[in-house]
Amino acid sequence: MTFNVGKIDRIIRFVIGALLIIAPLTGLFGVSVSTTLTVVFVLVGIVLVGTAAFRFCPLYRLLGTSTCSR
Repeated sequence: MTFNVGKIDRIIRFVIGALLIIAPLTGLFGVSVSTTLTVVFVLVGIVLVGTAAFRFCPLYRLLGTSTCSR
């Protein structure tokens, strides 16, 4: 597997992903834990943190793009 997520992209993905996971669980946006929106936030956050951790984004692969310096 080749890496296609660069350093700045990884940092941004991790920070936004962590916020999307933590915010609904702490009630930061006034969204209760049992709503569908909370589930969507957490799932998107997990995907963002996962792509940051593995330095690979399947969507980038499909689009043929990369933010990783070679």
